[in-house]
Amino acid sequence: MKTDDFDYVLEDSYIAQTPLKDRSSSKLMVLDKDTGDIKHDTFKNIGLYLKKGDVLVLNDTKVMPARIKGIKEDTKATIELLLLDNIKDNTWNCLVKPAKRVKENTVISFGDGILVGKCVGLKDEGIREIEFTYDGIFYEILNELGTMPLPPYIKENLDDKNRYQTVYAKNMGSSAAPTAGLHFTTQLLEELKSKGIIVCYVTLHVGLGTFRPVNVEDVTNHKMHSERYYLSKESADILNKAKEEGRNIICVGTTSVRTLETIMSKYNTFKSCEGITDIFIYPGYKFKAIDGLITNFHLPKSTLLMLVSAFSSREIIMNAYEEAKKNNYRFFSFGDAMFIKKV
Repeated sequence: MKTDDFDYVLEDSYIAQTPLKDRSSSKLMVLDKDTGDIKHDTFKNIGLYLKKGDVLVLNDTKVMPARIKGIKEDTKATIELLLLDNIKDNTWNCLVKPAKRVKENTVISFGDGILVGKCVGLKDEGIREIEFTYDGIFYEILNELGTMPLPPYIKENLDDKNRYQTVYAKNMGSSAAPTAGLHFTTQLLEELKSKGIIVCYVTLHVGLGTFRPVNVEDVTNHKMHSERYYLSKESADILNKAKEEGRNIICVGTTSVRTLETIMSKYNTFKSCEGITDIFIYPGYKFKAIDGLITNFHLPKSTLLMLVSAFSSREIIMNAYEEAKKNNYRFFSFGDAMFIKKV
């Protein structure tokens, strides 16, 4: 299976640069995963395509203002860090620019010394282990000094940091938003619950995989970066009961999918647990956990496009993307939504 099989042409004009004023006013494509039949609607009407007893699975991770700029203490060169994941205590894996300027024992000062980072380990692909020292509460300092790590295809400034957070974001730790969830408002979630749709939460902290393209010719040779996940007993019980009763489990976003498929593959049931996953889902994968997927429109040749193609088929998804372009859908993080299900 070739990476080029998941390529498509997308003009810049289709890439959403800013979020809509009303989160739930985005377009919604409803796609039959087996036949490829398409219906166009608005996201606030998502409840029309859900049944009483369906379980919506949301990723409640919270995005850190994880991009910070500092000064090398010796040369005064500007260094940018993107915090990826917390290894232990105050030591983090960070994507560094320019990485060649940061060697072991390099010291970087942020905010005139409010936060100081020391390189304590070198990794591949521009990643460094950085140990931070500071006075106070780390996330408060990060909130003061950092900016939201918007993807590189977004050129516009984000006036409100909260627009790159879901309304239910709770557990701090992501370097990117689980963007399928950006379409939900608190009001819409309450409306769905009142109709008998059950909402439960998982946590997967989105990391480097979101920023890394697939650079190998053969899809099967791609290596996913690891991300940390957590499933509570409450959510596990809800999901197991839905499975037993034959009710639909619908994931909001590929991160929720990867969490549930990881757990089901490991335990053959939904179990309260936490761990690290590097699961890579591409066509040929047999889904064990989910019955439906709400997602955005993804980058060409991305692991996310491969995952949604696995849930339906490459041909159906690529055709749906062409239909989206014909109907002026907005693509990527701040773009419109697709609901893939057996209609």
